[in-house]
Amino acid sequence: MPDYIHIGKIVASFGLKGEIILKHSLGKKTDLKKTQVLFVEELKGSHLPFFIESSKAKDTEEISVKLEGINSKEATRKILAKNAWLTVEDFNLLADKNAPIGLIGFSIFNEDELIGIIEEVIEQPHQVLLRINYKEKEAYIPVHAETLDKIDRKKKEVHVTLPDGLLDIYE
Repeated sequence: MPDYIHIGKIVASFGLKGEIILKHSLGKKTDLKKTQVLFVEELKGSHLPFFIESSKAKDTEEISVKLEGINSKEATRKILAKNAWLTVEDFNLLADKNAPIGLIGFSIFNEDELIGIIEEVIEQPHQVLLRINYKEKEAYIPVHAETLDKIDRKKKEVHVTLPDGLLDIYE
């Protein structure tokens, strides 16, 4: 399991003192007051730490955040539209257990055959994509009403029935 979990994106600046709006997938109205650091992906694969000065929940999808060292609207430009990450420990404290993002780390089974561990959850309008490592390749598994059989949160398992041939493209 990764050391960091992707929780959302910095979507806008807010006010004149360098606050930003973080659009997240934590599944509930929350703030980052129990969290000290937000990691920002300035370059692909990098996780630059920014200390959190303050935060306030706006709704179930957005948090306004003031980061240390970002003190003006102009200074927010370097992190706008960048991905935001939390440590696994902070993620576990903040995420709603029933939110799709809470499936990270679960085992995924296709017709009772283990096909991988969920590394990332990508929410789309009509389905959720689960990124796994399948036969040493990155694979995306679509989950929606037709493919999802059950989620066993106690065993940390997701059971699906995928269309014939879907996994063949990753072999």
